[in-house]
Amino acid sequence: MKTVKIFAAALAAMGMAACFTSCEKDNGNDGGEAVVLEGGEISGRYSQDVTLKKGEYRLTGSLQMEAPATLTIEPGVTITSEVSDGKIIYILIEQGAKIMAEGTESEPITMTAEDRRAGAWGGLHICGYAHTNAGEGTMSEIGGAPYGGSNDADNSGSLRYVRIQYSGLALDSEHEANGLSLYGVGNGTKISYVQVIDGSDDGIEFFGGSANIDHCVVENCTDDSFDWTEGWNGTAEYIVAYQTVAECDCLMECDNNGDNNDAAPVAHPTIRYATFVGNNSSDNKRGLRFREGTQVTLEYALVTGKPSPVTLETSQTVASFDNGTSSIKNTYISGALVNEEGSGYDNSDFVAAGNTANYSSFNFTSGFVGKVGQSGAVDASDNWTSGWTL
Repeated sequence: MKTVKIFAAALAAMGMAACFTSCEKDNGNDGGEAVVLEGGEISGRYSQDVTLKKGEYRLTGSLQMEAPATLTIEPGVTITSEVSDGKIIYILIEQGAKIMAEGTESEPITMTAEDRRAGAWGGLHICGYAHTNAGEGTMSEIGGAPYGGSNDADNSGSLRYVRIQYSGLALDSEHEANGLSLYGVGNGTKISYVQVIDGSDDGIEFFGGSANIDHCVVENCTDDSFDWTEGWNGTAEYIVAYQTVAECDCLMECDNNGDNNDAAPVAHPTIRYATFVGNNSSDNKRGLRFREGTQVTLEYALVTGKPSPVTLETSQTVASFDNGTSSIKNTYISGALVNEEGSGYDNSDFVAAGNTANYSSFNFTSGFVGKVGQSGAVDASDNWTSGWTL
């Protein structure tokens, strides 16, 4: 009897421990009734809808949304990550789940951190079912969630008037958290008026997919402002990269696939109406860095503040410019285009295509608004950065 009692007590203790562990991980969220919060602490996994009403929220651990749940964030919400103390805190939207974070110009949504420094928390990660060229079984660097598929029209929700601060916390060199990470995100997802500021690692990074973005600002993220890899083929219009911090690297780092430059589908996004202002660093001298087999269509852009404002690397990328698959038009740069492969498309071809090299009359008197006209002057009639950015 004594043995049975001990065994029964042990089973009860194990059951209690199991329940505690499960409840702590999932917050009891088993796909039941929707959760509506009006401020306070939040973390955990949710498989049912969660709505954050206007108010202040403290992110005390990672927040992960599972299919088919939707995370709805109302205008004016501020989510502040607690000090990490060695754990990585992030927001992750898994495949089949959605985020509907729709602020307004007067009431943007803010994701920030108590520890007001670059790399204080892990940022926002969204995983979709759109294409990548990374192969099957690929998992997100943060959160270990699968991404990729064949549905380029996949819809992961909407981001509008969202600010992300102090992101970029990394587990190691292979598991890094950008401000906004888009993993195989489809073009059914709407991403407009997003600012990533004062982060570590990259501001906005695309891992394949077909996501389109517009009216986005990345300021002083200490690696690359914008980054793409794994076959991204969406569109980015009205974007700004602005650097004053010496550690900032490229204004855009642009790859197809680092392990296989020929991987298909090949990255070929379209970038229009872009303003890129570098940090004048001689150590991080490249501005727009096209390499590792990527292709690109770039139109109506200004690039300044980098000793090498546009560089081409790898034979596949250079060949795409030589054969006209890639193109740059109506673009003004403060130096010369550099072909680091040494042969093929060069600065003379860049100028012959109707672009301007060694341009010195950039007009930023009305702010950098991500729109350039034929004269090279910023169009000050639509300063879309005003009123909601920091």
